[in-house]
Amino acid sequence: MSNTTHWYIVKTQEGHCQIVAIDNDRVPEESDKWGPFNSQDDAIARRIGLIRSGKCQPI
Repeated sequence: MSNTTHWYIVKTQEGHCQIVAIDNDRVPEESDKWGPFNSQDDAIARRIGLIRSGKCQPI
C-alpha cells in the first residue's frame, strides 16, 4: 500500500481557506473542503478561484 499525499483546501471558521497536505488515510472532516488535488499548485489555483467567487476570504 502506497502512502500518497493529496492537497485539500479547508475553510476555517473565520472564512479563510487554507491549503493542507493530507495522507490518503486521513481525509479532513471539516464541512467546507475542496479536493483532493494532486499538487500544491493545483490547490493554489483553485483557492484563487474560490476567493474570486466569494466562497473564501483572502488572508
